Amino acid sequence: MPTSVNVAVIYYSSTGTISTIAKAIAKDAENAGAQVRLRKAAELAPQAAIDSNPAWAEHARATAGITEVSPDDMVWADAVVFGTPTRYGNVTAQLKQFLDTLGGLWQAGKLADKVYSGFTASSTTHGGQESTLLALYNTIYHFGGILIPPGYTDPSKFVDGNPYGTSHVSGQGDIPVGEQTLTAARVQAERVVKFTRAVKAGLAAEN
Repeated sequence: MPTSVNVAVIYYSSTGTISTIAKAIAKDAENAGAQVRLRKAAELAPQAAIDSNPAWAEHARATAGITEVSPDDMVWADAVVFGTPTRYGNVTAQLKQFLDTLGGLWQAGKLADKVYSGFTASSTTHGGQESTLLALYNTIYHFGGILIPPGYTDPSKFVDGNPYGTSHVSGQGDIPVGEQTLTAARVQAERVVKFTRAVKAGLAAEN
């Protein structure tokens, strides 16, 4: 019987692009045999800011039923896939706020030896996708995590061209997530589950 794998997909999304990718990765991980938790980071922006953007306000209403992430989700997970849009080449404040609450788990060694990966979106092709994922992965190094990027491990990756993680160019929110991004999400999810299963089985065999 294959080793059981728990995957937490933890993301922040304002107008829905990252949310769409997060749901796709969660579904693909389930299809690959993982138990999955889909969790969103808590919103920090004031309601006035949200209401000023119709797409943001609509997405907030549409995803009100998705559970907000808690540190327990990190403990439960064997693998964590983080999603964030770019913010000046960095992760969003909302996701960073959650990461900053994990000091106690980090000190206790409960974030180490897990698999981690990430995905992102930007308005333009050179809008900070790579630097955002690299900034996110700096945190993973501090966790003692095992980074599993998609790399160029599938022919489709030579089409979308991003070895760091699934990414999407959304324009001003008018470019919907399409087949290229969804294929990248599937490749990344399957790779995360595959290597998490191998890591978990290997660690169990040593103990």
